[in-house]
This record gives sequence, C-alpha cells and structure tokens, in this order.
Amino acid sequence: MIVVMKTNATREQIDHMLRRVREMGLTPHMIEGTERKVIACVGDERFKAPEQLAVGAGVDKVIPILARYKIASREVKPEPTIIPLGLGSLGGPRIGIIAGPCTVESRSMLLEAAHAVKEAGAIALRGGAFKPRTDPYSFQGLGEEGLKYLAEAREATGLAVVTEVMAVEQVPLVAEYADVLQIGARNMQNYNLLAAVGKVDKPVLLKRGLSADFDEFLLAAEYILSQGNSRVILCERGIRTFEQFTRFTFPVAVLPALKQATHLPVIADPSHATGRSDLVEAVARAAIAAGADGLIVEVHPDPEKALVDGAESLNFDGFKKLVASCRKVAEAVGRTL
Repeated sequence: MIVVMKTNATREQIDHMLRRVREMGLTPHMIEGTERKVIACVGDERFKAPEQLAVGAGVDKVIPILARYKIASREVKPEPTIIPLGLGSLGGPRIGIIAGPCTVESRSMLLEAAHAVKEAGAIALRGGAFKPRTDPYSFQGLGEEGLKYLAEAREATGLAVVTEVMAVEQVPLVAEYADVLQIGARNMQNYNLLAAVGKVDKPVLLKRGLSADFDEFLLAAEYILSQGNSRVILCERGIRTFEQFTRFTFPVAVLPALKQATHLPVIADPSHATGRSDLVEAVARAAIAAGADGLIVEVHPDPEKALVDGAESLNFDGFKKLVASCRKVAEAVGRTL
C-alpha cells in the first residue's frame, strides 16, 4: 500500500508516518513526485490495517497497490522518473543513446570509439571490462585495466560510463570507476547481486533475462528499488524463442507495456536482440516509435576484427546513419534525440 501525504504536510508529519510504517513491520520508501509525496510501504501487508495509517496527521489517503512490483509501479509514481546521464538523460522527452564496443579491447580502440560515438550524438559510453561468455575459452575482458580505460574515456569526452558487474564481490570495484552499473541478462535473477547494486548510489541498467516474463523483469527491478536505489533503467534486449533467424526475438510490444506499468526509464538493445548489424537500425527505429526512452548500441571501429560480437556491431558510419534515422522517428512521435 502507499500513504499519500497532503500537499501541505510538514516534514515532522512525514517523519512521523515513516516511523509508524516501520513500527508496523513494513519498510517505508519515500517517493517525491512533482505533485505529491507518497510513502510506499513494502513488506507483508496481510495483517496490517490501512486504517492505522490513514488517521495520521498530514495523511491524505492510503491506497492499496495491486501490482506485485510496488515501488516500480505507476500506482506509486504516476510521472516518469528522469535519470541524468552523461551528456543527457533517460526518461524525459529527449531520447538518449548509449553506444560503444561490446568489450574494452584496448585503450586506443576505446578512446577512438568514445570520440566517434560522442560526435554522432551518444550521451554515454558502453564497454565491458568483465564479460560473461558462454564459452569459457573465449575472451573474458580486461578487468580493472578495462575499467581504467573507461574512466579515461569519460574524462576525455564527458560521456557517462556504462559497464557490467557480474558478481557481488565486483560491485565496489566497478562502482569506483563506472557511472552506471549494468546487470546483464544472465544475472537478471541473481538476487544477491540485485540487492548489492541496490545499495550503491549509482544508476543501474537492468537487462531483461533471456526467458524472463514481464512480471519477473519488473520484480527484478523491485529488488534493486527495495534496497533504496531509485535510479533503475530497464533494458529490453530480446528473449529466447524457437526462432533462429535472429539471435533473439525482440518483443517490441513490451516497450509501451512497460511504459504503462512503470515510471522507470525503458531502453532497447537492438544489437543483442538481432545479432545482425544489418537489422540493428531498423529495430532501433521501431523501438523509438514504440516509446523507448533510449537505445544501447554496439559500435566498433572495425567490426570484422572485434574480439566479441562483431557480427552485431555497427561501424562509425553505420552508427551515424542510425542516429540520423532515429532522430527523424523521434521527431515524428513528438520527442527529440
């Protein structure tokens, strides 16, 4: 349930209600919207009487939340959450693009890519320092050395750094260098890891699991939110189906559905969704048309020589073309890029 405070509620009244929620054995989460302040009460509500909170000073009303994902729901926060990021933001009227190589391969390659994607219009730089690979003998990333290259690229360009964290013990190290902690598809239901990044004061980019359904995706976000981290970015990257023509199946309908259900920013990954560079631009346009707040795209100076995911990576000219194409679609749906 949520406790909706009156517009003129005092700080003392709000603090009192936060204490009352804790006394009932629930965890309060203060959410300040543009029009109202609400307290989301998270926990086992089965034997809690809402009337105990409704009579509190400064309380307007108490509303039960029907969605299982309490803090992520638009029932708690009707207006969108906007997350400042690098040279722009995600969640507002302007669409943001995160771009860069799948993996940090070398200092020179990363800096070249960072300058190129910034010039084309990206707001943030992606690049994996730690890479989860199905094949244990394939390239696993440069580790902390890669993180240092990412930080150097940020200093040189102003782009925010987005990189994946794969384990709980990696969280402090990655948070030291990165601006956004990415949870990959394989770790979407690694609940210990979700709880760990939920305690970090950095935005988290959460990718949908390979076989996760709609509710499972939002409940994974709820794990992060429930730990106090309100800056979660949802990323649709395609799901595994019987189709073998593309690497995954990209369910474009999930984008407007997510925008209806949650206030969190929603972005799309057309690179992983298709696994084919010749399809990335078209899927990116479809995502923008369907309401995505942004994109995360793989861009490499020379995709033929990429150590990871070269087949789905765009070169610099391809990325410029994608940005120009998506800008037209954004304008057509009343947004900017």
